[in-house]
Amino acid sequence: MTVADVVLVHGLWSDGSSWSEVIPFLHDAGHRVAAVQLPLTSLEDDVAATRRVVERMPGPVVLAGWSYGGTVITNAMAESSHVSALVYVAAFAPDRGESSFGILQRFGATVGEAVRPYEDGLCGLDTDRYQEVFAGDVPAVRANVLAAVQKPSALACLEAASGEPAWRSVRSWYQVAEEDNALPPAAQRFMAERMGAVTTSVPSSHASPLSHAGEVADLITRAAVGTA
Repeated sequence: MTVADVVLVHGLWSDGSSWSEVIPFLHDAGHRVAAVQLPLTSLEDDVAATRRVVERMPGPVVLAGWSYGGTVITNAMAESSHVSALVYVAAFAPDRGESSFGILQRFGATVGEAVRPYEDGLCGLDTDRYQEVFAGDVPAVRANVLAAVQKPSALACLEAASGEPAWRSVRSWYQVAEEDNALPPAAQRFMAERMGAVTTSVPSSHASPLSHAGEVADLITRAAVGTA
């Protein structure tokens, strides 16, 4: 079994514990794992936080992003030889000049209806709609906890234009969440095809790292083997 250094990047309104169900599978496969804690204050800040974690791993690194975490990994290591593979899990994979928000608009996403603006440019998801939008196949008790502990995130993260995408130079894998009410599956398939990613799918809500952790971990391991 190929042992890899795996760095996991979460999305908006969440934290590194989003990967809590995936990490044990990766450990069982022998991988070394680190989950980034994004500040969610700007894309620039999130990219910097991710680079710090990647650069302290021996490498080469399999870099996996879920949701907005895909935008982060797209921008984090575009010019680095330290990353051997990118894995997108129900994730944004913007091209140069695109934003996460722009992709949502292009594909008619309705997640914006559940976003609640806070002070200082921050926002969160309506707790009453969290399970419907984000975690439809996660038990209600767990989904309610996730809604309660969600991390306020800067709207600027969604609006920031992406730089030169790492997926143009790094081999990529993509897992489509077929029952996603946040990032439309059509958008996911479009991005996966555009970047020529090895593509799989799961019958999952947006929260596939929680509801389909084994399949997510399997894809990350496939990426590690594919670049060994």
